[in-house]
Amino acid sequence: MKKGGATTAAEYLASLPAGRRDIVSKLRALIRKQLPRGYKETTDWGMICYGVPLSTYPDTYNGRPLCYLALASQKNHLALYVMSLYTDKAKERKFREDFKKAGKKLDMGKSCIRFKKLEDLPLDVIAKLVAGTSVKEFIAIYERARK
Repeated sequence: MKKGGATTAAEYLASLPAGRRDIVSKLRALIRKQLPRGYKETTDWGMICYGVPLSTYPDTYNGRPLCYLALASQKNHLALYVMSLYTDKAKERKFREDFKKAGKKLDMGKSCIRFKKLEDLPLDVIAKLVAGTSVKEFIAIYERARK
């Protein structure tokens, strides 16, 4: 059983309080609209994940699909995890610049963008970020990072 018990995105969303469910649902819709072909939505690690299926790229360090993005409701915030930012410093710099230009305050860890409400995020910048890395490019980023 996966952490939190949800085995689908719909189950994950149903488990959230109404206010958080609305925010996560809207961000999920944006992600699904912008997500490049080849990524698959799943639930893993107690989150909604978007990753490279093992049928496309089986050579992962942990035997699990390569996670490109994840969306989660944490105890004190909501989070969007963007693995390509953690492993590609040029993408991270550009993202930080775009976020700042949008006039929003970025609360970010290594790959985790923390927020409390949808208005905390520049949705056009998030859409561009989501759409910006093909499966092929993400696999290449992953392989460079693993060397």
